[in-house]
Amino acid sequence: MKLYSLSVHYKGTTKANLLKAAYDLSSYNFFQKSSIQEFMTFTSALIVERTTVGSRASVKEQEYLCHVYVRNDNLGAVVIADSEYPQRVCFTLLDKVLEEFSREVDSIDWPSGNPDTVNYKALDVYLAKYQNPKEADAMSKVQAELDDTKIILHKTMESLLERGEKLDDLVAKSEHLGTQSKAFYKTAKKQNSCCEIM
Repeated sequence: MKLYSLSVHYKGTTKANLLKAAYDLSSYNFFQKSSIQEFMTFTSALIVERTTVGSRASVKEQEYLCHVYVRNDNLGAVVIADSEYPQRVCFTLLDKVLEEFSREVDSIDWPSGNPDTVNYKALDVYLAKYQNPKEADAMSKVQAELDDTKIILHKTMESLLERGEKLDDLVAKSEHLGTQSKAFYKTAKKQNSCCEIM
């Protein structure tokens, strides 16, 4: 699971204006990084432009999933992740980023701002923090703990069942032994009765 890009845009009447972006392209080689970053920047802007105000969407582009949220105030954000990354965690991240961005950056600067003029430094921190969705998101962390507990519980139940089966085998063997010992006792009694001295 990986996040590659996190960006904030202002959705104008004709095009989306990139305000700030962060990228994690460490899994690509040096010669690919700049073209992949351009692709992600272009795709993010295009998705914001085509998303209706006040809505969320997930768009598959090649091997990536692009999650977008454009608020009613035309402020939008896009996170580009691989297909394994949980969608709910992406939208939680977008909510947090947009909420914090709108508090720290004045809305007057949104239509004309650009990555060089907008003073918002938290995108890199969020991108790094959310690389592991189980650690970043409380719900995912609780779900992972529940899954671990469920696995332990299943292992415990399996071992109990194995013990139960072994106990059943022992009971059957003891019943069989009981029957054999009674037969031996009767045979021994018959054998000894003919040899008794009176």
